[in-house]
Amino acid sequence: MTPLSDEHIGWSDRGFLPHRDEPGLIQAVTFRLADSMPQDRHHEWGHLLDIADSWERTRQIEEWLDKGAGSCILRRPECAEIVQGALLHFNLQRYRLNAWCVMPNHVHVLFEVFDGHPMGTVIHSWKTFTTREINKLLSRSGSLWQADYFDRYIRDEEHRRNECTYIEANSVTAGLAKTPEEWPFSSASVRQ
Repeated sequence: MTPLSDEHIGWSDRGFLPHRDEPGLIQAVTFRLADSMPQDRHHEWGHLLDIADSWERTRQIEEWLDKGAGSCILRRPECAEIVQGALLHFNLQRYRLNAWCVMPNHVHVLFEVFDGHPMGTVIHSWKTFTTREINKLLSRSGSLWQADYFDRYIRDEEHRRNECTYIEANSVTAGLAKTPEEWPFSSASVRQ
């Protein structure tokens, strides 16, 4: 896990995925429930880790996640509300949200971190708070989220718009809503 600090660390990899962190950088982040890629279904998703092209690997993993594997506890409105509330809580204080979508087994967020609030620390706070609150709500204990997350920095305004559209349409792509605005746990719904 990223050390909790107010220092932005630039490029890092922690032995898993490379991350870029600096103030003002807009990031698209996906984090998922720990059981969203269950080992007993490894035969279905294991090959995704062997894809050399990182964009293609990410696209196919997200496609697999949209099929809804694992417990999908975020399908429960009260759990999705906890996650959405956590995302909104420090908006415009520690970061600026551009778009988000809480899916049944993962979360997409497009945001800009502010100086003194590194991306890893922000994501850690979202995961810690939501784990505690959802575990309390469901009378469960233990890990909720996968340890790492996927992120990619946004290159320009066109890339930002495309990523925003992708994130807000994710519920439609997964067959959960007919329009992005119908899905109550997304920026499209809140904007409406």
